[in-house]
Amino acid sequence: MQIDGVISAIVIGLVIGALGRLVLPGKQYIPIWLMLLIGIVAALVGTGIASVFGVADTDGIDWIELALQVALAAGGVSLVSRRRHGQRSLPRYPSR
Repeated sequence: MQIDGVISAIVIGLVIGALGRLVLPGKQYIPIWLMLLIGIVAALVGTGIASVFGVADTDGIDWIELALQVALAAGGVSLVSRRRHGQRSLPRYPSR
């Protein structure tokens, strides 16, 4: 892989990871480097799944591939955020 391919993968991974984080409600307790890593993995896996179904190379923007990548990133961010912050879904309030 050339240096421009690595830089492209990082930029696309950051965008996919950020989109995956944005579609989730509430605050995610995940550092930016981990979001980037999840985004890169989601972009690669999403492209692989799109290739298997034959929708990776279409005319124009590959909306189905992008949706797969964002969905995988959202799932990854959600899973890692829950593991890092615990299984709480509602904020804890002090008892009276």
